[in-house]
Amino acid sequence: MNNILVAYLLLACAIITEVIGSTFLVKSEGFTKLVPSLAMIICLSAAFFFLSLVIKTIPLGIAYAIWAGVGIVLTACIGYFVFKQSLDMPALIGIGFIVMGVVIINLFSKSAGH
Repeated sequence: MNNILVAYLLLACAIITEVIGSTFLVKSEGFTKLVPSLAMIICLSAAFFFLSLVIKTIPLGIAYAIWAGVGIVLTACIGYFVFKQSLDMPALIGIGFIVMGVVIINLFSKSAGH
């Protein structure tokens, strides 16, 4: 399998585990609940493990920008749909800019490793 494809699959794993970990962070209620706290620690540890594998192929700045950008969008969606947290127009515009940044990196950056 192509190294860059594997790197992007690992990046997807890093993003998913980071978003799940962030969700458990809310459920831990300030680390007062043991099981969600442990789940958060495990998920975020896995996220950084996957990210550490990704940066062997994709430059750190590019990998981290994609990881953080997509993670922010997915976490905001979970906050909205699962936790019923509101997103006002400036928040939606900012999230839109983040999405545009990730798209620009992936379509046009020669640093992204395509």
